[in-house]
Amino acid sequence: MALKHEAMRESPFAFFRGSFFRWAKRWKHWCPQAANAPRVLAVGDPHVENFGTWRDAEGRLIWGVNDFDEAWRLPYTSDLVRLSASAILASRERALSSPEASLPDTILQGYSACLEADGQPFVLAEHHAPLRAMALARLKDAQTYWRKLEANPELPRSVPRHPVRTVRRSLPAGTVEIRWVHRLAGLGSLGRDRITAIGSWRGGKVAREAKALAPSACMWAEGRGSPRRRWHRLLLSHPHRCPDPFAQIRRQWIIRRLAPDCARIALDGLRKGDDERHLLRAMGWEVANVHLASRNRHEILKDLGSRDPRWLQDGTHAALDEVDRDYKAWSNG
Repeated sequence: MALKHEAMRESPFAFFRGSFFRWAKRWKHWCPQAANAPRVLAVGDPHVENFGTWRDAEGRLIWGVNDFDEAWRLPYTSDLVRLSASAILASRERALSSPEASLPDTILQGYSACLEADGQPFVLAEHHAPLRAMALARLKDAQTYWRKLEANPELPRSVPRHPVRTVRRSLPAGTVEIRWVHRLAGLGSLGRDRITAIGSWRGGKVAREAKALAPSACMWAEGRGSPRRRWHRLLLSHPHRCPDPFAQIRRQWIIRRLAPDCARIALDGLRKGDDERHLLRAMGWEVANVHLASRNRHEILKDLGSRDPRWLQDGTHAALDEVDRDYKAWSNG
């Protein structure tokens, strides 16, 4: 947690990623007009670092949202305002070069287009050439990926037995030379236990990780309810997305495969201009893919059609003003 707090002081974007609990508590007060919208089973904490690739059951390379830690029933607008705010914060840190004013519109275009089309997963083997090129560029440096993963410190012996057994069982039969390490990853989930196994199997490296699940901050913010593990399972596998066959929920842990083809597309590695627009539009589309699990597409489309064309711009900047105020108070101690 000390490391998390130190990282949050580095920039408004880092603070934004590490303080979702604050967003969950206050965003409806910051953006009251946006908050009056149909509810969906939402990502909760979508931001531009929360998308990545994985392999489906057919071995195809898939891209989409890869973190549902904060999934909750929310107005569909919450995911759009938070994703747009994250894009602008990333832009201000020069991770993006597109004009700031264009970012919410690009995301909303992708979201609306997906709803009109009734959704479609991102199968990179056959479609979405720009995204495929970005993802494949990431795969060229597999050796660096494994060196970095193996450089993590060894786990202490006093770790929970259940996730260790579950991770071991998820490795391919015959995996040898297994090492157990502690990996630091993300920012919002820093402070949660992670148990990572790295081994050798038939001439190459394999890895699995168990990450502790916690209730969404939205449960605390709304002062009611209980954790909804079934929501995680639904969002990982509903028909508008291609599920990761290695992602499993076991008790209070989520098990995942770690590999170079299970990684986010780094914003700082994009070609400026078209790559950025393709990626942001795809993010908007993928958020709609997630929302389609709630089966109220026509209600959302009707609500979108009734809104002022600048509603996302206005809501995003209202929220950013408050995030900036919070960040200054935080970084000043």
